[in-house]
Amino acid sequence: MAATTSDAAAARTTALKCISLLNPDIQKSCFLLKQACQDSGFFFVVDHGISQDLTDEVFFQSKMFFGLPLQEKMKLLRNKKHRGYTPKLDELLDPENQVITKKDITLELRYLRMIIKQTNLFMGQISGPQKMFYLGGGMLWRSTIEKPYADFFDKKEMLDEPIATLRLLHYEDKVSDPAMGIYGCGAHSDFGFLTLLATDDVMGLQICKDKDARPRIWEYVPPLKGAFVVNLGDMLERWSNGVFRSTLHRVIGHGQERYSIVYFVEPSHECIVECLPSCTSEVNPPKYSPIICSTYLSQRYRETHLYLDSYHRNEARGKV
Repeated sequence: MAATTSDAAAARTTALKCISLLNPDIQKSCFLLKQACQDSGFFFVVDHGISQDLTDEVFFQSKMFFGLPLQEKMKLLRNKKHRGYTPKLDELLDPENQVITKKDITLELRYLRMIIKQTNLFMGQISGPQKMFYLGGGMLWRSTIEKPYADFFDKKEMLDEPIATLRLLHYEDKVSDPAMGIYGCGAHSDFGFLTLLATDDVMGLQICKDKDARPRIWEYVPPLKGAFVVNLGDMLERWSNGVFRSTLHRVIGHGQERYSIVYFVEPSHECIVECLPSCTSEVNPPKYSPIICSTYLSQRYRETHLYLDSYHRNEARGKV
């Protein structure tokens, strides 16, 4: 039986592990982190060193951008590398359950995505997430992996020149109706390695820890002021041979506008994603074939986004 609007609203709240990067008890933090990675792949990170003032300013600028007329935003339409503005209806994450209907009632997210590189103009202002990942996060992360592979992700070909992108997301002030296939954002797991998320105070994010359960059980992730929600992506699940979890999540709208800031960290373009030696054995062979990072990400983006040519055709017809 399909979920109803009231079912979605009545979903329970989950209790995620909360990890402080200032906790002097590193072993305890590592234990919590490993538990979270094996349980749901979602956890909170606090004491990350990024000021609330900076986060608030990014949210303010995001609201200013999304408040512009559509014609102005379309001047920054995403390119073939998926950098720029993505309008509604462009991305379909849950094709089996999500319905594309009239533009004015569809709750598909829209966002602006920027790439973050060391030479990027924004690097001086938006460097906090990278600092968190490479310093505090890296120390914890290494401790969750069995020796002698604890330094596996320190290799130059892994994260020396990562594909790191920042997304500013805006959800309309509409009410979701899962029974009709209308969501703020359809159910999906993230494509890549690791995702960091800053949210406003509007509830909406839900996770499903068991994607094979029928019916699926959805739980809200409550906003936590000053914290980042961190979740693992499909690429890391491949690397760990399913030991670490990439979990389904979605966004349910409740009639309020909602904004979030998402930071994606992926390995270098030419990095080969293949099973960690410590995550396989004779009774547990690799579940996934090796694949080059850029090939894998390009394939996943093609599966969920419209072709850019469709915008040019509509523009020629006066529909954009």
